[in-house]
Amino acid sequence: MASLELLGFGSTGWGALLILATLMTLAVTATALAIGAVLGALVAFAKLSGNPFVATLGNVYTTVFRGVPELLIIYLIYFGGSSAITSIGTAMGYEGFLGLPSFAAGALAVGIISGAYQAEVFRGAFLAISKGELEAASAIGMHRGMRLRRIIMPQVLRFAIPGLGNVWQLSLKDSALISVTGLAELMRTSQVAAGSTRQYFLFFIAGGCLYLILTSLSDRIFNGAERRANRSMPASAMGQA
Repeated sequence: MASLELLGFGSTGWGALLILATLMTLAVTATALAIGAVLGALVAFAKLSGNPFVATLGNVYTTVFRGVPELLIIYLIYFGGSSAITSIGTAMGYEGFLGLPSFAAGALAVGIISGAYQAEVFRGAFLAISKGELEAASAIGMHRGMRLRRIIMPQVLRFAIPGLGNVWQLSLKDSALISVTGLAELMRTSQVAAGSTRQYFLFFIAGGCLYLILTSLSDRIFNGAERRANRSMPASAMGQA
């Protein structure tokens, strides 16, 4: 009964705070995925551009941010960003420390990491497009913008959905590392609740269950999106994809 009260929504319960922390985890992960999508698309374009210098920059980005530990990147963005903002403020005559907001730092850090993985997802999705479709589009006079809008983007998104689902799950788990910045997401709130009540096992298990709920729901959403994207495709084309 005591455990139920601690996990409940009463005056002594942590249920409401855990729900809010879960929503914060979703918000920071969704923001990070959006940031990563923009960066990933740009990096994928760079790697596919055919320009050796630009392609090398894209390769460096994916190599560095897939190889360096995620926690180190979060530290660099949060503490390094705060130091940079403080230096700029001092140069402008402001006295005191200027900290980078935890949400912004966390979303940016996870977004940068996500972008490295999404770049490879988008690159692979583009390479999966039938070259015959692109050649046919050029043959009937489609200009570059129309080919991008009507052929390339729909096909890339269709092929990328499974990979993006994996990147989302990765970013969802990486969001737990943002707890080091003090952001009240699910991991941080579970730690605070466990420390305040001395019920470590209870709250860490509860936090783990909430993460499993999020990942299970995410799987259903991405699987549904994949089925919807492929519903107009013949079985043979889906098998080749």
